[in-house]
Amino acid sequence: MRTKQVEGGALPGAGPEDELRLCLDRLRSGAAGEPYPTAARRIDRLNRCIALLVDNRARIAEAVAADYGHRSWHQTMIAEIFTTIEALKHARGRTRAWMRPERRPLPLHLSLLGASARVLHQPVGVVGVMGPWNFPVNLLVAPLAGILAAGNRAMLKPSEHTPHTASLLSDLFAERFDADEIGVATGGRAVSEAFSKLPFDHLIYTGGGEVAKLIMRAAADNLVPVTLELGGKSPVVIGRGADLAMAARRIIGGKMLNMGQVCLAPDYILVPAAARQGLADALVAEIGRMAPGGTDSPDVSAVINTAHYTRLAGQLSDAEERGAAILRAPGHRPQPAGRRMPITVVVDPPDDARIMQEEIFGPLIVLKSCTDFDAAVAAVNARPRPLALYYFGTDRAETRRLSRETTSGGVVINDVIMHYTIESLPFGGTGPSGMGAYHGADGFRRFSTPRAIYRQTFIDSSALVRPPFGPGRQRLLDLLIRK
Repeated sequence: MRTKQVEGGALPGAGPEDELRLCLDRLRSGAAGEPYPTAARRIDRLNRCIALLVDNRARIAEAVAADYGHRSWHQTMIAEIFTTIEALKHARGRTRAWMRPERRPLPLHLSLLGASARVLHQPVGVVGVMGPWNFPVNLLVAPLAGILAAGNRAMLKPSEHTPHTASLLSDLFAERFDADEIGVATGGRAVSEAFSKLPFDHLIYTGGGEVAKLIMRAAADNLVPVTLELGGKSPVVIGRGADLAMAARRIIGGKMLNMGQVCLAPDYILVPAAARQGLADALVAEIGRMAPGGTDSPDVSAVINTAHYTRLAGQLSDAEERGAAILRAPGHRPQPAGRRMPITVVVDPPDDARIMQEEIFGPLIVLKSCTDFDAAVAAVNARPRPLALYYFGTDRAETRRLSRETTSGGVVINDVIMHYTIESLPFGGTGPSGMGAYHGADGFRRFSTPRAIYRQTFIDSSALVRPPFGPGRQRLLDLLIRK
């Protein structure tokens, strides 16, 4: 049986809502017939996902490149294939341990009477996954690590902005999974809107904040719990003792990943004024070193579409008109026809510039002077809570302050983005950058229902709370209720 591929209007007389409901009904039927899958069954599904990626990695890279116009082959292998496989393997190796019921402590009087308490993590049922265009494989498939390890079924909605990848994934999942295990819904905005309104048992969405608000409203009608992985303007703070050459190398390395089209990409750098020129020179040098061929370099991915290229060009021209300095590596010129934009450093734009008000999500990065570390902390706290905060330096007091006096989804010291690849760490945002965390054990728990199980012995300890009450019971209450 092939996985149901849902396309708006594919069935005569049926709209996307009807087709999606049919797909969901099949998944619900599968979940009802197997309410608590064995560890072996869960691991088998994880293995099939791993094999799907390993066996088809070249086809997947070609599909992603077709959607972008040009996408760095090696970055696709790293970010879409390798990282996703590692997440699935991490879950595969720990599924049995995660499934074990957890013993919980009891009050002494119940424990002495032989009662016991434990928590069983039960599958929630069917989880909907809405993936984005920037990592159309990883951010759609990696959540399956926790979803499948927890014993659930899944219904996937790839982004309509990456249609080649969406179509290929639909075919690949159909080849390896039954329609009551994993379903894939492809299509445009109408399918996405209908998908968000389905009565899933959990819904995870990765993307922008404005769309997330619409998804939350749609999910609320069915009381569907949601996990939102959003983005925002992730800052870099240059602190005391920072190695500027190392900081530049790692910041630009992070920005080269999909040319900044990453929810975790460093957005703006807060640097002491005395170190600004040194860091600016180091950033430009690293841009030239990592992309020696300029925008013709095979490692320079294209901007996903014309609308996003135009948006980024607008941010850049607005900043320049407002007096910001624009720095590029020699020979690195924009290529609008191919949507190839070089990494560009924008120095000290005013706070009301578009590039300081909007998430960049592209190959531009702001270098912003600040007077001291206190000013940097205040600047971070003055903005909406970001998905990540990056610090370069050696001062432990500064790292403690950033960890305790600011709020973000994650904190990385002397690097950027790498915490996403650590499956033992939770990944998620806070406030405007998202809600809920997954990865590793946190993903297993996110897509499970903790079910309390209490076992009473033949000793009737609950008689203490049943009437009729008398003086003896009152004396016992007086003994128990005290400071």
